[in-house]
Amino acid sequence: MKKKVPKQFQRALWSYDISKMDLEKDKKEIITQVLNYGTWEDVKLLFRLYSEKEIKKVIENPRRGTWFEKVLNFWTLMFNTNLKKEALKKAVFSLKIIEDKYNI
Repeated sequence: MKKKVPKQFQRALWSYDISKMDLEKDKKEIITQVLNYGTWEDVKLLFRLYSEKEIKKVIENPRRGTWFEKVLNFWTLMFNTNLKKEALKKAVFSLKIIEDKYNI
């Protein structure tokens, strides 16, 4: 059964139609986006919906190009986890990569 995403998360999931999202199926995206873009109230709700273990797993296995560097650094410190330099570099959103790719 589909678990609805709270409407409160719409601001963090601004580019998604949350009515089509599922808390379990889309948890990696939801966790990533809320930690990157959410308010403190959003983060508190996130920790009520997902276990620390689930959130830590997303932080330890960051998706490519979806994190702000300072945000990911903060959460790795909060969860006392280390990312390899290459994993961190790939996970961080960077305009430099786009500029280099398209010679901007």
